[in-house]
Amino acid sequence: MDWRCKTHEGPILEAFQIRPLDQHDRLWTARLIEEHWASTKIVTRARVYDANELPGFAAIQDGQPIGLVTSRIECRECEIVTMNSLAGGVGVGTALLNAVKTVADSADCKRLWLVTTNDNTYALRFYQKRGFQIAAVHRNVLRRSRELKPEIPLDGIDGIPIRDEIELEIVL
Repeated sequence: MDWRCKTHEGPILEAFQIRPLDQHDRLWTARLIEEHWASTKIVTRARVYDANELPGFAAIQDGQPIGLVTSRIECRECEIVTMNSLAGGVGVGTALLNAVKTVADSADCKRLWLVTTNDNTYALRFYQKRGFQIAAVHRNVLRRSRELKPEIPLDGIDGIPIRDEIELEIVL
């Protein structure tokens, strides 16, 4: 899929491509996930995943990765496990999200969901603007998550203590 995006100021940026991940991507995806998530090990709802082993999509511009999303499907539900855009505000995250939605629809999933932490106000805005609703707030679960992944810091974005998981969903 090719995407042309406009910034808020209006100029058209170079097209970028969204494509499924393949085995040749695993080296750069591991580096990106480790850089942004402190490890390829991701904990959501007290379950541990190696995000670098999950299916997903890459956003590529001029041969370089500018975004990544990983997801998993189980019991007709699709969970977004990681999402990173290296080119904020130009549509990369939305394009990656749409690619996962297409996969979820074709797999006859009934729900697309994800978990973020209470400090990630950017993610809360991003997903809610794209139709996600808060499905649950899991209070104080990061204590347990840190037992499974000690790399999770105590304080997050803007110095906000990381305590809670916020589950967002779209019913498909």
